[in-house]
Amino acid sequence: MGDISPDNRKSGCNLLNVVFGRRSIWPRRSASTGSPQTNNPNNTPIPKRQKNGTDEAFLDPPNTENDPKQVDRIIERPGQNYSKSPPVYQTHQPTSTYKQTSQAPQSQQGYSQTKKVSLGISGELDSMITDHQRSKGAGSLVRASSGNVMLYGNLGNLRQPGSKGTSNLSTNNVLDYLPRTAKEEPIPFNGRYSTSSAVENVVRKKEEPEKPISLCRALSTRMDPEQLKILGNEDYKNGRFAEAVSLYDAAISIDPNKASYRSNKSAALTAMGKLLEAAFECREAIRIDPFYQRAHNRLATLYVRLGEAEKATYHFKQSGQEADPDAMNKAKKVQFHLNKCTEAKRQRDWNSLLQEISLSISAGADSAPLIFSLKAETLLKLDKHEEAIEAMAESPNFDIEECTKFFGPIGSANLLIVRAQVDMVAGRFDDAVAAAEHALKLDSNNKEANMIFRRTRAVAVARSNGNELFKAGKYSEACVAYGEGLNHDPYNAVLLCNRAACRSKLGQLQKAIEDLNAALNVRPGYSKARLRRADCFAKMEKWGECLEDCEVLRRENPDDEEVGKILKEAKAQLRKS
Repeated sequence: MGDISPDNRKSGCNLLNVVFGRRSIWPRRSASTGSPQTNNPNNTPIPKRQKNGTDEAFLDPPNTENDPKQVDRIIERPGQNYSKSPPVYQTHQPTSTYKQTSQAPQSQQGYSQTKKVSLGISGELDSMITDHQRSKGAGSLVRASSGNVMLYGNLGNLRQPGSKGTSNLSTNNVLDYLPRTAKEEPIPFNGRYSTSSAVENVVRKKEEPEKPISLCRALSTRMDPEQLKILGNEDYKNGRFAEAVSLYDAAISIDPNKASYRSNKSAALTAMGKLLEAAFECREAIRIDPFYQRAHNRLATLYVRLGEAEKATYHFKQSGQEADPDAMNKAKKVQFHLNKCTEAKRQRDWNSLLQEISLSISAGADSAPLIFSLKAETLLKLDKHEEAIEAMAESPNFDIEECTKFFGPIGSANLLIVRAQVDMVAGRFDDAVAAAEHALKLDSNNKEANMIFRRTRAVAVARSNGNELFKAGKYSEACVAYGEGLNHDPYNAVLLCNRAACRSKLGQLQKAIEDLNAALNVRPGYSKARLRRADCFAKMEKWGECLEDCEVLRRENPDDEEVGKILKEAKAQLRKS
């Protein structure tokens, strides 16, 4: 570190003020020689100065022409291999020294009876560093310049050298106290997010390097919730919704009773597709301020998308002038079609029910998991298994625990019952059993949940037994095992396809084709069943039917070698005929 400026010298360090007093002791240096200028041309001793009514010695460098060399101490900064060792001395240009003999304190008599004092300010600092190191331990003070000292690790030393295992050095540094950014999860603090952790929780793209500007924003606003809200609004307008949520969380942790912070966070969560979390934030904003009209309007709009039209209508009334007319019209349309759905389901008119469900989704309930599950259930009733699987895949993938909080345990149990049935027809038997079991825990008195749980478990066991027998080459026993599963679920495409494989191995090609036809009726896009049927047609030398199945498979997967082989053979045989 270079010499500090005269302005800084004038003020000095707090530690120097303790040693030398609060008055300025820095003489002005000459521009040509670099030595301190004095108003004492005859080099006569300068008398003691008075400070606060007491006498205090003031040392000024005397004439250096006839004085011996001065010995200055160089204090090494602790490094990786630091150990307490005797100080290093280096000889500089001549400056006068003298020996001052004094009676050392009792605690220091064994150390030295005679102390060598270097004349001048630099010498005084060396003496002060030496005394401080004896009392506090080596390495706590270092030379910053010829006329200043500093505590090690506090002023300018952001990174301290030394290994982690060094016990006699402090391993902390200034950077350790700066907030970290872009964390996966905020750190809870007394039930809420702490200010620093919320600011730290800024989500960044993985390929984007950390920006010091975000660190400065966090540091400069960490105790000002309104400024944090302004920054969150700025991020929201620029499409940085995750960063906006983190800043709103920081503001909430400082002032949890401000409804606008919750409402703004709800808007950012909505933009991220987290509608249930957004609705919870709006509810909290309304709890804090029951007359907050913007929060009522925001919650009503969310209710429309989630299929809760009646609740949406109530909150639109509470929102007053903030009510969105377009959203209100959507709520009315959704409610109208949902009423039609209830009537069609009561009459078991599945086609009408399917039509009304589609109309309610297009009217505004585009993120309602219960409506999508009702659509999947209706398609299962119509034996359109592949469309049911697609409908469930289009449903918003909300966490089941959040759904339970929002729709209640009965609503979530119904959602899980439909999901279990869809998983079973899709061949995800273990997932089906888990979903049915979870539904039964949420609603133990639900008879349908009980029935679905028993059925999914029986089908899963039958499929598992059949697979083991097929691998062992016991095709007849495997065929029986798959048949037991089909007794519980007669149109399960996976079980039908597996039984067809057993019958093909046994030479029962016609029965195998019957099973594959049944599987493709409920799941026309089931490629495995179509490929197996093309193989059976080839074995039966029905090349026309074989060619049709191969062409369908070829369009779906042009690079499939097995399909290409069967297709080539079918074309060759058709040319011969």
